[in-house]
Amino acid sequence: MDSDQRPGGEAASSRRSFLRTTGLAGLGAAALSMTGTTAASAATSATASQSGSSWRPDTENPRFTLVVMPDTQYLFDGESIVPEPVEASFRYVIDNAGEENIVFMAHLGDLVQNAQKSELEAIGKTFDVLDRRRVPYSVLAGNHDINSSTDDQRGPSPYLDVFGPQRFRRSQTFKGASPDGYNTYHMFHAAGRDWLLLALDWRPSAKGIAWANDVIRRHPKTPVILTIHELVYVDNDGDEAQFSDFGARVWNELVAGNDQIFLTLNGHFWPPARTTKKNNAGHDVHVHITNYQDRYYGGSGMIRLYRFDLARNTIDVETISPWLLGKKPEELNLLERREIERTGPQDYFSVAIDFEERFSGFDPVPARPARPASAMVVPGTVAYWRFDGPHQDGAPFGDAESVKDLSGHGNDLTKVAVPGSPADVLKWSSEHHPDQPGHGSLYFGGNKSPLRGAYLQTASGAPLNTAKFESGYTVEAFFKAPADWESSQNQWAGLLSRWGMSREAGKTQGDPDEPVVTLSLSDGPGLQWAVYPLNLDGPVTNWSHDLTLDTWWHVAVVNDGSHTTMYVDGCPVARNPSTKSTGLSTLGMQWLLGGYEYGGKLDQLLHGYIGDVRIVERALKVGEFMLAR
Repeated sequence: MDSDQRPGGEAASSRRSFLRTTGLAGLGAAALSMTGTTAASAATSATASQSGSSWRPDTENPRFTLVVMPDTQYLFDGESIVPEPVEASFRYVIDNAGEENIVFMAHLGDLVQNAQKSELEAIGKTFDVLDRRRVPYSVLAGNHDINSSTDDQRGPSPYLDVFGPQRFRRSQTFKGASPDGYNTYHMFHAAGRDWLLLALDWRPSAKGIAWANDVIRRHPKTPVILTIHELVYVDNDGDEAQFSDFGARVWNELVAGNDQIFLTLNGHFWPPARTTKKNNAGHDVHVHITNYQDRYYGGSGMIRLYRFDLARNTIDVETISPWLLGKKPEELNLLERREIERTGPQDYFSVAIDFEERFSGFDPVPARPARPASAMVVPGTVAYWRFDGPHQDGAPFGDAESVKDLSGHGNDLTKVAVPGSPADVLKWSSEHHPDQPGHGSLYFGGNKSPLRGAYLQTASGAPLNTAKFESGYTVEAFFKAPADWESSQNQWAGLLSRWGMSREAGKTQGDPDEPVVTLSLSDGPGLQWAVYPLNLDGPVTNWSHDLTLDTWWHVAVVNDGSHTTMYVDGCPVARNPSTKSTGLSTLGMQWLLGGYEYGGKLDQLLHGYIGDVRIVERALKVGEFMLAR
């Protein structure tokens, strides 16, 4: 950055600073590494050899890394050519590609100081380190790389000779350039989808902006990352970011109207910082500036690691100098020790992005369609209940209504209400888990004190009542505890349970007043599967972790005839006992859905939603669960 440039135009100002926390304010310093590898642990890899396998990132892994390198101009300044810091960063990218799942590297411009041919050829030679290993990357021209008074229609230049489209002819991610050659776009595949990265010139002309808009138009379902040398700045550390005059033009003519652009990265000004802006669709665009040329040794070749984690809906950002990391501790001078990594809130932070929701405006994930009941009645199914069908959303479940057992075994459910409970304490709902076969549920408005609500139960002669499941079983249910769920009033309500106390079943251990079988919500709320097996005098209990309110969950409890494992959303929980457990005790009494008995009487009623419920008299594999089929 020239010391006499003003971001509002092209003249007269001093160094600029930029700071604006994103919507994840306060979490910057607490960012978590995607891989669990700290910067310090990677120190020895920075100067490792180039030997190894070809560039092969895991393109389906929901976690991947984008590497960003800002202004390197002071390392390539006339006769002062110091390529080692940049080369160390490139070697770090190569050597850590597998562990970090690095998919791409983007340079933000001002590669050199004076736009001289010798400078550009020197850094071009340094980039050969990446070229030899076929590492995908992008570059763009900063104001120091070309004649800064010109736009992308400037014609030939030493920059174009070294970093023009011809350089990328062997790149698998390079997809094209504007006719002038100064604007390029790249596509990489990561987390199972394509991502588009625009690398725009220092001053894209109207033609350049039109070209960029056309690139996005031709890829209507692809999320876009914009890299450009100048976009935003601030005058004072901690102030709200603002667009430069040029940056405002880029925002208005390119970013604001293209909902696909969710992240912008620019250099030019310092210090680094971030902000969030709303585009024309009302969606967040995360705007980041990163530049370390003012730091010791021209920035020491610092890079940023943007660790995308689509499973956690988070981007974790870390800033390091691989060149300094690669030095032995005793070789580091005082300033180098301070610059190994940057850990302030502008350099080490996390950004929360619900990627599916953010991209839904241009690439919505289609809702999973309902699946026929016949597809869910797998061999061994003894009961299957679902709550979709021709019911008005919010309509009370009538006293004369019933829920058919779709397995065909006659285990139909009927309503039992606590006297004095309102009619709508049990009602039909269109809400459902996104992977639930039936697109509907029942809402139970139960309460502990005073006891009110309703539950469903099997008939006194239903075959399910006497089932012992000696060869194993799988019990599945979709459910949701609403946002107003309270532990004091709603804990220990049963999703599914069985009438009959343990002492009546001849059990001498445990609580004699407990039911012989219950799948309940604890005070967390978490799930508790507490049963009295046929082979034991006491109970065996499986526990889940605490579950988020107002979120749909799937639970499966699987017994293989000897041991029981609980799964939440297809994932085994930690608290699965090793105790041998065979079958389920029964007194031949009814099953309850949404109710829990204790001491032989109704004790608690569910406050929440229940979707499809299935009971199978054998152990199912995870791939056979209702949410997977």
